[in-house]
This record gives sequence, C-alpha cells and structure tokens, in this order.
Amino acid sequence: MKLTLLQCHPDPRKLAAWATRFGLTAGGDDLGYALHTLLSSAFGDAAPKPFRHFGDARGLLGYSARDGDALQLAAQMAAPDVHAALGLERFATRSFPTEWAAGRRLGFELRVRPVLRTREGRERDVFQVAAEKTGTDEFAQSRDAVYQEWLMRELSRGEAARIETMQLEGFRLTASLRKGTAVEGKRSAQRVAGPDALFSGELTVSDPAGFAALLARGVGRHRAFGFGMLLLRPPATC
Repeated sequence: MKLTLLQCHPDPRKLAAWATRFGLTAGGDDLGYALHTLLSSAFGDAAPKPFRHFGDARGLLGYSARDGDALQLAAQMAAPDVHAALGLERFATRSFPTEWAAGRRLGFELRVRPVLRTREGRERDVFQVAAEKTGTDEFAQSRDAVYQEWLMRELSRGEAARIETMQLEGFRLTASLRKGTAVEGKRSAQRVAGPDALFSGELTVSDPAGFAALLARGVGRHRAFGFGMLLLRPPATC
C-alpha cells in the first residue's frame, strides 16, 4: 500500500468565485462539493479522498494512493482556473507511513459527518436515530456520548484501532451539496443539511493493516467532500 500526504492552499476569493460560477455552493455553509470537483479536475482518479480544508494557513490536506511525482505532474498540468482556485503554486507532497506497530499510541483530530444511511437511501443524524429508538419522550444520552459511541465503532472496524481518550471539540449543522437522483441520465446537485462534528483524542493501533486501510479510506460518510480524514500527531507526554 502507498499513501501520500498532499497540501495546497486554496485562494478563498478565487475558490468562492469558481464555486459560484459553476453553481457548486450550498448557501455559504460548506465548499466540500466545490473542492471535490476542483480536486477531481486537477488530479482525476488520484484526487485525495479523504481530505480536510481548514480555511486558514494550513490550507487543504489530503491522502492519495498515488506517489508524489504523479501528483506533482498533475498539479502542473491543471487548467489555469483550477490551478488558481486550489492555490497549486504552493503544492507540496510527502510519503506518509503505511506500516504501524500494534500497540502504537497516537494523537488524532478528525472532522466527521455522524450519519447513518437508511434503507430508503436517506441519511439520518445518529443522535436522532438513537433518541427515536428509545420510544420515550426523554433520552438520557447526550449528543456528545452518542457521537463518541459511533466514533468508537467506526475506528474499531477491521480491528483498526481503539480509542483511549476523546473530546467533542465542536459541533454544528452545516449544509452541503451532494449528487441527487439521476433523471434522464443526469444527476443534479442537492442541498443537504447534516451534523458536522470535530473530535480530538488519542488512540492505540490494534491491527497494523487495518489501521493503514482506515487512514487511506477515511472515517464515516462524505469522505470525498471534506470529512473523515484522520489527522495524526504524537501522543501527549505524561
């Protein structure tokens, strides 16, 4: 397995203008769909998924399965408007670790969309689903607790990792654009509102291969639109 960490610095004004020109805004809440489209235009199948757009000096970070040379070449060949909106004149890459020792403790930060997909194809906030399952007017668990349980399940898929500590650093409802139902072969974009949660904490690697796959895949849904990128850091010192 190969994993490359890439970074670019989207220009806020050029990004907003590009998104507006192509009808890829969601009422100002989120530019995930526009960034997804721009990254796909620049890098094709090598476009990072997952990625995280910070909107500050950190710019945009993403994981790609392609090597740095291929990504650099794609960035150089991007269309001028795409190149300018993504700020690819400051594009950088480096190889990211794919081999992790079982028992390794790491700090993490993660922006996620804690939703479940129903049989009807709808997405539901996992907190609302949990509250409705009780069948009562009072629900004892907090949103924080429900999201933490959801995240623990997500990170333990494939025995990838177990969470040691975590905090819900922020929560809000944001609107995003997503592809709608196909009509006559065309799929229009739809505005969809949902939970937007930011977590930080520490985890321990359980299965090295499972953890490497988790990093490359991302966590939860909407991973191609700015959610689910597991950012790592050294653990806190005791």
